[in-house]
Amino acid sequence: MSTSIETRLFINNEFIESKTEKTYKLYNPATEEFVANVHQAGPNDIDAAVAAAEAAFPAWRDTPVNVKSEMFRKLSVLIDESKEELWNLERLAMGRTFGFSHFEVMACAGIMKQHADIALHIQGQSSLNTPGMITFTLKQPFGVVAGILPWNVSLIMFAMKTAPALATGNCVIIKSSEKSPLGALKVAALFKAAGFPPGVLSVVTGAGPTTGNLIASHMKIRKISFTGSIPTGKKIMAAAANSNLKNVTLELGGKSPAIIFGDADIQKAALAVQMSIHLNSGQHCQANSRVFVHESIAEEFSKALVTLMTSRSIGDPSEKSVFQGPQGDKLQKERIVSILEQGKSDGTVLCGGKEAEVNGKGYFIEPTVIKDVADTSILATEEIFGPVIILNTFKTDQEVLERANNTEFGLYSSIYTKDVERALRFARLLEAGAVGLNCSAPTQALDMPVSGWKQSGIGSEMHMYGVENYLQTKAVYMKYADVAMH
Repeated sequence: MSTSIETRLFINNEFIESKTEKTYKLYNPATEEFVANVHQAGPNDIDAAVAAAEAAFPAWRDTPVNVKSEMFRKLSVLIDESKEELWNLERLAMGRTFGFSHFEVMACAGIMKQHADIALHIQGQSSLNTPGMITFTLKQPFGVVAGILPWNVSLIMFAMKTAPALATGNCVIIKSSEKSPLGALKVAALFKAAGFPPGVLSVVTGAGPTTGNLIASHMKIRKISFTGSIPTGKKIMAAAANSNLKNVTLELGGKSPAIIFGDADIQKAALAVQMSIHLNSGQHCQANSRVFVHESIAEEFSKALVTLMTSRSIGDPSEKSVFQGPQGDKLQKERIVSILEQGKSDGTVLCGGKEAEVNGKGYFIEPTVIKDVADTSILATEEIFGPVIILNTFKTDQEVLERANNTEFGLYSSIYTKDVERALRFARLLEAGAVGLNCSAPTQALDMPVSGWKQSGIGSEMHMYGVENYLQTKAVYMKYADVAMH
């Protein structure tokens, strides 16, 4: 492919080759064609990024908020202006469709713009409750922090980790997924163009067990935020604990339920559920992959859902009208096929259930709906991360609540009903970081948190909830009078 694609490491505001590690080959998942040789960060590269961040930290920490704000605003504009290039880079690396890519770029730019002003709201508290003293708290940055990105929505995750880290005065090292490095490296160049100083942001790439472990175990990185799978999240926590006990935020996997009650608007519910699982080829941790529909409307709902799932175009996303592109890579496709082969005899396949043929190339999965699947089946317990819906029926509110919560995951839950009291009751009782009432993921709000319950994560991201992740609280005691203690 074009030699203009940037594949080097971004350290101290310069693109550099790895000091020690070999490059690896990146392939287009839609065509299986070679895209580029990408550099991997080794120990010396991570040390260089940390050293650059340490050197930049004092000045960046003390840079006035209004100066930082102008950089964020300019960055937001530059990202928006680069949306076509970013789509092409994400398309080549990940098979990102045109429609989803523009949504992702818009979200990335929006998060950056939001943080242009959010730093003004970073404040401590004061108290006069201790006699003879004025006490207060200071909110201060860690210094050198890091973020490890997933491959499925790398640009949104880039923004969700860099924006709060930098707005709070930290310097950040981002490790992009080795599967989707190209968009992240382009955004790094836009940071430089927006005026962010050297060392404030570094972007490196490489495999999780090597480059990711170097970051998670580095003694000079004080905070790490990771989005990805539960097994990898556990490894990062262990590395963080065994090194310098660095602060950790995790947003991990999901197996999100959608509950469709008998009084729901069937067509609207079917469309929302289909979009939730079908956008980005089902590669979304919050997607409604377990659907429970009341038996009184099961037949009508299933017909509507299957019609929608099978009506979307599937193919090479270089064609802008394509709705469903490939899975992220060959390994991901093979994993989905394996789960389907193990589990589809546990239910009745209404559509799909196997690999899709698209010009004899690429890593495509047919849009799939499988009904009447036991809650203990691998289909119902494993995060499939593809365009696969498990569709089951229920009779009572209590039954479906117990089944929806019967999982170690807890990212997003959805319910569809016109009964306000039922909706609020379920919103309280569903064990998830977010609940959509008559809506499904990726529905979000810029001032609300993204959180995982149970094994779906630790901590929250977005808005002030995310900002708090990058701040330490310090208590200050100012004595102004001698007061007898009682």
